[in-house]
Amino acid sequence: MDHDADRTLRALGLAEAPREHPLLYPGAWPAGSGLLDGDRFLPLDRTWYADRTPVLAIGSNACPGQLRHKMLEFGIMSPIPMVRARVTGVDAGVSAHVSRMGYVSASPVSAPDTVRELFVLWLDDEQLAVIDASEGAPVPGGNFDRAWLPAPDVRIGLADGTRLPGAYAYVNRHGVLHDGTGKPRTHPGQREILTELLIGLPRLRELFGVVPEEFCERARADRRLCERGTRLFIEEKLVTASGLERYVAASAHDGSHGTGASPQPLT
Repeated sequence: MDHDADRTLRALGLAEAPREHPLLYPGAWPAGSGLLDGDRFLPLDRTWYADRTPVLAIGSNACPGQLRHKMLEFGIMSPIPMVRARVTGVDAGVSAHVSRMGYVSASPVSAPDTVRELFVLWLDDEQLAVIDASEGAPVPGGNFDRAWLPAPDVRIGLADGTRLPGAYAYVNRHGVLHDGTGKPRTHPGQREILTELLIGLPRLRELFGVVPEEFCERARADRRLCERGTRLFIEEKLVTASGLERYVAASAHDGSHGTGASPQPLT
């Protein structure tokens, strides 16, 4: 078997982009670290990059097919290191907004006692600008702010025995959905969250239909409908803070982060 063909995203089951298939959100994640190089996912020879910016992937940014889709939209073909990490202090909550991509996305939430296996993307300046744009970070009406999550509040351990001093993550400007007690709920996958929301919210069914397939079809690229869905979450009193908002304010006043500072040994 051809070595390159064996490492294609299609062969590895990593090619589908949730932007094109919303019910697949957050998309397929790799089994381990690798280098996204065009249509291939190649082995890595190291886990951190001092000349790049570490970004913690909470949802579909950990899906190679989604990353490729975002980069190709801007004609970017440069490789992206994706490093699997053991992360303490953050979990994947449910965004309190309806995306024009046709899904309800994941957003990071503060979870001090939670340990998750997530991916750190090491992005150069050009790649970072693309991801920023895709999350709406540079514009006032965007859905996310990029915030630096520092250690030890968030602990990011790599497989080679090092710990990062922090990483960026995209914090939702709308807040996140709670679990009924006021605590942020975790994202169970797209079909599951849409089914639950449509069953529980008659007004949401009026807007988006009765099954997840209808929701995705109606939401895709309909900005006004998505805005109505987002307002409905507020009106139904389903929205709470992520617990990470303080880092947004801190990042706005601190320009020292943005490159891959040297990691520290795990202790």
